[in-house]
Amino acid sequence: MFFFEITRKLPRDEKFIITEDIRRVAISITANIAEGYGQFHFQENIQYCRQSRGSLYELWDHLISCLHFNYITEEEYNKGVKLIENALKVVNGYINFLNKQKAKTIND
Repeated sequence: MFFFEITRKLPRDEKFIITEDIRRVAISITANIAEGYGQFHFQENIQYCRQSRGSLYELWDHLISCLHFNYITEEEYNKGVKLIENALKVVNGYINFLNKQKAKTIND
């Protein structure tokens, strides 16, 4: 996974700060989607997806910090941003789908 590879490059003194946070956030993105799916209620599923979306923005912020402190190259930053932007499109699309399904269920 790209973001775990990035954390291997970070300085040792960041191990318990940004390194662990990047790893935690990266894992939580898909974990929240899975947990939301397991709720079997549209609104709860949507809420977990929103948490995933928030985690994606948090990850983006960590990339900005890593670039600012020269822990990563601009090329690595751009690759990470592209991955995050693509994931945001997927999560937002899934949220839209769930909202439509929820409305359809209410109207039926």
